[in-house]
Amino acid sequence: MPTHMNKIERLDSFDQINTLSDPKRLAILQMLMEQPRTVSQIGRELGEYPAGIRYHIKKLEQVQMVELSEVKISAGYSEKYYSAKSRAFLLQRMILPHSDQKSIIFMGSHDLAFEKLTSDFEKINSDTKIMSMPVGSLDGLVALRQGIAHLSGCHLFDSETSLFNQPYIKHILPDRQIKMITLAHRTQGLILRRGNPKQVSELHDVARQDITFINRNRGSGTRIWFDNKLKESGIKPEMMIGYTKELNSHTGVAQAIRLGTADIGIGLIAAAVVAKLDFIPLFEEQYDLVIPGEQIEDPAIREMLDYISTTGYRQSINSLDGYRSEKTGTSLDVSS
Repeated sequence: MPTHMNKIERLDSFDQINTLSDPKRLAILQMLMEQPRTVSQIGRELGEYPAGIRYHIKKLEQVQMVELSEVKISAGYSEKYYSAKSRAFLLQRMILPHSDQKSIIFMGSHDLAFEKLTSDFEKINSDTKIMSMPVGSLDGLVALRQGIAHLSGCHLFDSETSLFNQPYIKHILPDRQIKMITLAHRTQGLILRRGNPKQVSELHDVARQDITFINRNRGSGTRIWFDNKLKESGIKPEMMIGYTKELNSHTGVAQAIRLGTADIGIGLIAAAVVAKLDFIPLFEEQYDLVIPGEQIEDPAIREMLDYISTTGYRQSINSLDGYRSEKTGTSLDVSS
């Protein structure tokens, strides 16, 4: 491993942070932090075509986060291996452009209703840009604590209280005034190849030796739920094929299954439907936006929250399979 790969690099430019707002680029960077890979190897692991991977590699090269580390020539054919320029990257502060355009930084769990919120809201508010980085529910709350995001999104279920998100918010953000705003209720379950060729019928099938699984990233609400279910069911991770393969979004999981990289994964029914895959529902959950009290009166945040309560946005949510909007826009003040 190159010596520079043992260092931690601070990300302190807007271009770097904005580049990582794409979940595929973040996943590629994490893979190249582990070990050098070719475009074809990355494509096979992520279930993506090489042309798309090559595009994201170039973007990461442009912001000095990835580099060409080695070229191997065999039988007249060259293979280019890329690696990350650091062993770890540190996000410690929020970098925003000098512009008349307002910026909202979101870091948290990936959600399709939030994606709709971003696209719909920016169409009618061209002076506001919402930048999203899917890092998982837990890391999103940590980002709020560190002050590197305006808001987060999470769906963390606490079995002791039977509450979503509140116990985690109180633990990670003690002595902070926090507003928790429900975005939607959504259904998750098993995403399967179209036609269910492996005849999957229940969660226990993830441990079958003829099944290849694709996992969500550690710290995501989906991963936490899944790991708890494995423990309850007596299924050890080492019994599964593919448990260590992680993706940062529901759409990424669906795409990997659609392209044949995996047979099964845990995710949203909405992601499965878009990818024309089969689905077995397992549970419904509450997805909330989490906003520190000092951010609530920010004009851009205020406008976004007003839009969440509109009929038009509720209709957008209801157009997503497995989503319900009855509680959309309801808020709760959370403090220790």
